[in-house]
Amino acid sequence: MVVTVLRWIVAGIAVLLLVGALGNFALYVIFEARPPLERARRLGAWIRLVALAWFNVEIWGRVVHAIITWK
Repeated sequence: MVVTVLRWIVAGIAVLLLVGALGNFALYVIFEARPPLERARRLGAWIRLVALAWFNVEIWGRVVHAIITWK
């Protein structure tokens, strides 16, 4: 149950970052301004960070669960 809540929280954060990155990229395409492109790149880096952190927590969570419930 707790893991499901954490997954939804991480998914929500990732979606918000994705919407921000796509919005800034759209601003770059429309107005050809460099600052929105830089923001989109930075948000893209944050998306990758969140995805890697989620993957790491999933793997280590399963390892810890296996150790705790080992018979």
